[in-house]
Amino acid sequence: MSILKDIPELIEAGLISQETGDNIQEYYKKKGRLPSQRLFVVFGVLGAILVGLGIILIIAHNWDELSKWTKTIFAFLPLLIGQLLCGFTLVKRKESMAWRESASAFLFFSIGASISLVSQIYNIPGDLGSFLFSWMLLCLPLLYVMQSSISSLLYLAGICYYAAETGYWSYPEAESYSYWGLLLLGLPHYYFLYKRKPGSNFMLFHNWVIPLSLLITLGIIAKDAEQLMFIAYFSLFGVFYLIGDSAFFNRQGLWSNGYKIIGSLSSVILLLVLSFDGFWEELRDTDFLLRELIRAPEFFTSMLISLLAAALLYLNYKGKWRKGIKPLAVTFAVFILIFMIGLSSSLAVLLVNIYVLIISVLTIINGAKEDHLGILNYGLLILSALIMCRFFDTDLSFVMRGVLFVIVGLGFFAANYLMLKKRKGNE
Repeated sequence: MSILKDIPELIEAGLISQETGDNIQEYYKKKGRLPSQRLFVVFGVLGAILVGLGIILIIAHNWDELSKWTKTIFAFLPLLIGQLLCGFTLVKRKESMAWRESASAFLFFSIGASISLVSQIYNIPGDLGSFLFSWMLLCLPLLYVMQSSISSLLYLAGICYYAAETGYWSYPEAESYSYWGLLLLGLPHYYFLYKRKPGSNFMLFHNWVIPLSLLITLGIIAKDAEQLMFIAYFSLFGVFYLIGDSAFFNRQGLWSNGYKIIGSLSSVILLLVLSFDGFWEELRDTDFLLRELIRAPEFFTSMLISLLAAALLYLNYKGKWRKGIKPLAVTFAVFILIFMIGLSSSLAVLLVNIYVLIISVLTIINGAKEDHLGILNYGLLILSALIMCRFFDTDLSFVMRGVLFVIVGLGFFAANYLMLKKRKGNE
């Protein structure tokens, strides 16, 4: 980082004091942005993983020739080495992020290897779901004892795989409700990153992994009233978008804001899917019994997430209502109203199309006001996607469809040209 290289020169020239220089270095150290430290952590983690895999492969090469006791010793050997490395790190290298992350990564995979090897040696019955659950539960202390963010990321990926295995691929033989408990147990480490290292790369990765994990696993709730899950998903996307639109995340770079990107794109994509009449025809043909509906897990999930989204909407726009609300921030509430209309009327599909059109137009206007080409083109892309959906869903002639695409293409060109011209004029 050039600013860190220039600090000694700035001190020597008398432009900043030695204390100020030390404070700048300490600031970037806390943020986790020192390049040498970052590279050391990356290569340390990769090295630990490769060494662990290498040991397993060496053992596997002669596995069949070994006795049961020898196999047992080798099964626990990686686990023992990993624990010794972690113990050494806590005693001698506790302040070194590279040591903590490397030792934790090695022990994380050693635990999984030991469980699987012991199960194979002694023919202990079990399935993939129970193996993943045991592995993740045993690795959970690493997040807090070692304060390891790489273990946290691996843990989040592991419990997501566990939820998919038990909730999708093995359903109905297995249940995956334990995922939610495992997720709650892992979130305090994320809060630790938020308080101590809000600008670190590990915080950035968590900002993507957590919403993606929730997006993938929310569907495990679906049982009987699956149509209600559309409300749950829209409310979840609303929660993501509102978290990403908060003051803290707005200060981060765009690509650090996984919540806002996932919430926005997912809302638009799902609206485009529902701009066709197929879902709404099926919804009108479904008979919902109120007594059964209020007992369904989909109903409680939808209600809970919707209330959470409503609370975040209030907190984000408290005292700012007059400045206007972004259309994507209230998509979950609009969809609930459209869903209720769609239970008995074909008007719902028209309302969805109108709302997507409103989102695209307001996004284009917002991009023009903020002089932001990315926002402007995002709005144009939403509009183009809507027109493309109607291209396959109407009786328009090919000439008329071609004219529509030409108009949209010219709109892209004109909007970008006018904005660039405006920027040039301002310069």
